[in-house]
Amino acid sequence: MSAWLPFAPCTPEGCARGHGPAAGPVKALARLLAGLATVGCGLLLAPLAALFGVLLGAPFRHRLTRCWSRAVLRAFGVRVHVVGVPHDLRASLVVANHISWLDIPLVAAVLPGRMLAKSEVRSWPVLGPLAARGGTFFLERDRLRALPAAVASMADALRGGARVVVFPEGSTWCGRGQGRFRPAAFQAALDAGAAVQPVHIAYTPTGAAAFVGDDPLLASLWRVAAAERLTAEIRLLPPILPGSRPDRRSLARAAQLAVASDSANLPSPSVHQCVRSIPAAASSVRTPS
Repeated sequence: MSAWLPFAPCTPEGCARGHGPAAGPVKALARLLAGLATVGCGLLLAPLAALFGVLLGAPFRHRLTRCWSRAVLRAFGVRVHVVGVPHDLRASLVVANHISWLDIPLVAAVLPGRMLAKSEVRSWPVLGPLAARGGTFFLERDRLRALPAAVASMADALRGGARVVVFPEGSTWCGRGQGRFRPAAFQAALDAGAAVQPVHIAYTPTGAAAFVGDDPLLASLWRVAAAERLTAEIRLLPPILPGSRPDRRSLARAAQLAVASDSANLPSPSVHQCVRSIPAAASSVRTPS
């Protein structure tokens, strides 16, 4: 794994413990099976949804995506709290802090769009094929030369009126801290003249949703299903309009500050000092700078 890839100091052992009341094993298993079944149904129905999307347009496709995403969250027992309303923007680059795989259906339930993901996601069982059919941009993180083409593809999508969703920290954090927003993806918004929509994500209890470090996906799925009263909050912050920032770095800083200032759980400097740093190879979910 390339040393330039971002990583977080969060680990499953240090950040995913003590995550509140737990459901019984029978209830947790029922949630897990219901969640996987709902994801599987989405995979089976994706071709039909794509066909109707072509015939009936993007609003219909987005409505289907929102309904399915909410069904996935509900099946896993996750309650959703939305603060703010989507702004009436023809196209926007949605940028959010990154805590969990749950972030993907959570954002899609409110702001459906084309996601940017690491290429490894394509090989994930069930979720990988579904992401591919949903128009996800896949990026090989080890190949810096692939980055300009990915940015160009996102800019083309924005010019066409699409919404593009990116997690610019480049790695998942546990929710008690936040990483630096990498500026590369913001170039797509500048090139397309699109607005940037900052979004803040938080989960209560925090540890239950965290998918960090070398945490196996199945272990995270079980932890979410077994959590009682797991609540996801998504805050839609004021958009950063085109032309308000001169370059991608200042645009990334503005979006990061907006998300960080909205956080109700800004960490003290000691939050992660007791947790060992991990090499880039072990960080769980990353997108590039």
